Parts: sequence; C-alpha cells; structure tokens
Amino acid sequence: MKLVTWNIQWGLGCDGRVDLARIVDVARSFCDADVFCFQEISHGFAAHDGHEDQPARLASLLPGHAAVFRPAVEMRSGDGRPQVFGNIILSRLPVLQVTSHMLPWPATEARSMQRQALEVTVATDAGPIRVTTCHLEYHSHEHRQAQVKRLRDLYEDAAKRARLAFRDPSDGPYRTLPAPIGSIVCGDFNFEPHDPLHADMQQPFSSDVPAFVDAWTARHGTILHSPTTGVADRRQWPQGPHCRDYIFISGDLASGIDDVTVDVETTASDHQPVAMTLRR
Repeated sequence: MKLVTWNIQWGLGCDGRVDLARIVDVARSFCDADVFCFQEISHGFAAHDGHEDQPARLASLLPGHAAVFRPAVEMRSGDGRPQVFGNIILSRLPVLQVTSHMLPWPATEARSMQRQALEVTVATDAGPIRVTTCHLEYHSHEHRQAQVKRLRDLYEDAAKRARLAFRDPSDGPYRTLPAPIGSIVCGDFNFEPHDPLHADMQQPFSSDVPAFVDAWTARHGTILHSPTTGVADRRQWPQGPHCRDYIFISGDLASGIDDVTVDVETTASDHQPVAMTLRR
C-alpha cells in the first residue's frame, strides 16, 4: 500500500498560480499512491478556487481513484451558494466505510476555523486499514492540543469497537465490517517535531491498544524529518524549511513500513508531499 499526504493549499503554487492538474501530476510522479490524502480543498470560496468545484476537479484528474470529500467548513454565501473547505481522500483501494469527524473548536479569541478529520476504511490484501487525514488549527496551541486528544480518543474507541463480539452480517446500516488490521493518521498537524504535541500523539494508551508511531522515525530513526513546508515559500514561512506534516501509524502496522519520503523539490504548494510505502 502506498499513501501520500499533502496540504495542497487549494492548488496554489509558489508561483502564485492555482493549478490542480499540476498538483496531481506532481503527486503521481512522486508516488503512484493507492491513497492520496489532500488538505485545503475549496469550492465556493472564489478567492481560492476561482469558482471551480475542486473536489469534482480532483476526482476527474484521478479517475481510477474513488474520491471522498467532506468539508470542515460549510457556509453559504450572501446569495445562498454553498462554500466548503476541507479534506479529500482519493483511493484506488475499495472504500468500505467513510466517517467525517468534526474536531474540537474551543471558544477562544484566537483566529480559528472549524477543523475536521476525514476517515475512510480501505480494503487491502492483508485486511482493512483505517486511514484518517486531518488539518489541525494553525493559530492556537490550545486548539491543536484539544484536536490531538480527540484524534487519539477516536482511534482508541475504534480499536476497542473492532474487538467487540457483536457482529451484524446484514446488509443494513447496523452491519459490522471486518476488524481493521491497523490505522494511519496523516496530514498537516501544524506542530514541529520538538513540540510536545508530537510526543503526545505517540503516548501509550491506558488500554492495550497499540500506540501511534511517527512513520518517519520508525523508518529513519534519529535522522531529522525532511522539511514539509517553508522550502520555497519564504513569504508565508519566514522561518525557512521545517516540518509540520506527518504520517502516524499504529504500532501493529509499523513493522511493515518499507519507506517514508518527502518531495523537497516541488513548489506546487507551500507544503511538500509526504509518501509512505507499507508492505505486509
């Protein structure tokens, strides 16, 4: 299984041009992934998308992948037109289930917006895998802290639920799926590796649920994570190259990590795509 996560900034490159076809070309050239997880997808916010339906456009550019888009932000313009902004997962592996989780949005004075984690369960030859992509709040540590806790709670609950004896073989909405063999949570976390939240994401659980590990560390050990933003866009990121995009993987899958890489060359977004190859 090959996976790519990338904050594509609605297709806005460092040259100031919005080009979703370029995004897809770069992503596929970097890694012909089974699952693409993109953050910052827009429709109805004309300043970003120029009136283009970006979820539909991405689906058309990857016709061999099933497209699952869910908004984090959903508004209406003054004339009643939908305005949505969120995450998309495109999978050529069969999608068994989709869940959209709204993440905590604390009532603080920080500039902020609703954040979301989009989860799909995909079928692999080894068994189902839960893949969740997210984009945590940029402007507030308090928000990110609450969102990390929620991501961990969601994963722990799902892992415990998969172990329940109850099974419904019907074709109705109570139907239970085969238990996933592991979980992946990826995206733009808006914290750096030295931030305590990076360690918090990997803390053991009080139950016997396998902890998350940073896939980069599991593959590369003490080698510093390649930068995922600030590589070319110094206007938005005056601090220069640094990392804030990760793939966290449950410990029961960690031994199957074959490689984790970052495309540090592309300037098609202000972020860099991160790829993982998982073998079983």
